[in-house]
Amino acid sequence: MTRRILIVLPWLLLIILGIAFLSTRPFVIPKVPQTPNLLSSVSQTPTPGEEDHLVSVTRVIDGDTVEIQGGERVRYIGVDTPERDECFGPEATQANKGLVEGKKVRLEKDVQEKDKYGRMLTYVWIEDVMVNERLVQEGYAQVATYPPNVRYQERFVKAQEEARKGNRGLWAPNTCSASSTPGEVRAATPEVGVQVEGVRTECEIKGNINSTGEKIYHMPGQRYYDKTQIEETRGERWFCSEEEAVQAGWRKSKV
Repeated sequence: MTRRILIVLPWLLLIILGIAFLSTRPFVIPKVPQTPNLLSSVSQTPTPGEEDHLVSVTRVIDGDTVEIQGGERVRYIGVDTPERDECFGPEATQANKGLVEGKKVRLEKDVQEKDKYGRMLTYVWIEDVMVNERLVQEGYAQVATYPPNVRYQERFVKAQEEARKGNRGLWAPNTCSASSTPGEVRAATPEVGVQVEGVRTECEIKGNINSTGEKIYHMPGQRYYDKTQIEETRGERWFCSEEEAVQAGWRKSKV
């Protein structure tokens, strides 16, 4: 018995000394190799237009309508060009082709997403160039506003004024005939309250802004209707119904 104790005792002492030695050393958590954080190199703030739809234009229908990948048709918001078989229609179609055919474009929607024909309504961008605006600016399209899609109406009106002053495209004196004006080439067919500057459409209610800034609409047959001239550059417009005029903030003329 004594001999067994003598044999085991040294081993016990070694174990006790080992435990005592380890307890005096600080406990260090082993370092795990760090992997790069991929998200740290990506901006968490969306860049302008990041949420918009980038697509390829596969076919140009005419000056203001294209077909994109998947076969869906896109109608440009806020502008109107002559049809392919109308005066200056081929030129407008060719200009649109030169801008977008076979290219990647960014589509920006407004309030109403589709028209009554099922076409997608958008502003079309190539980098920082808005195709809708460029067509108006170069005289291939006229301003045609369809509420509630009016986000860039002021820009379009300004672009049209530039085209008129520069006698570009539709505004050139000899376009189609020496006696014709852009309004006589083709008046846009309105869907909801369309206004084409300088053109009288079937929307006959005149939305005038007087010298004090008050918005007043005039109905056909009222006293000042014939004398009232609509200047869209001042924010004036045509309406198709009294309800539409009232909703837009205009009041009816008292006389």
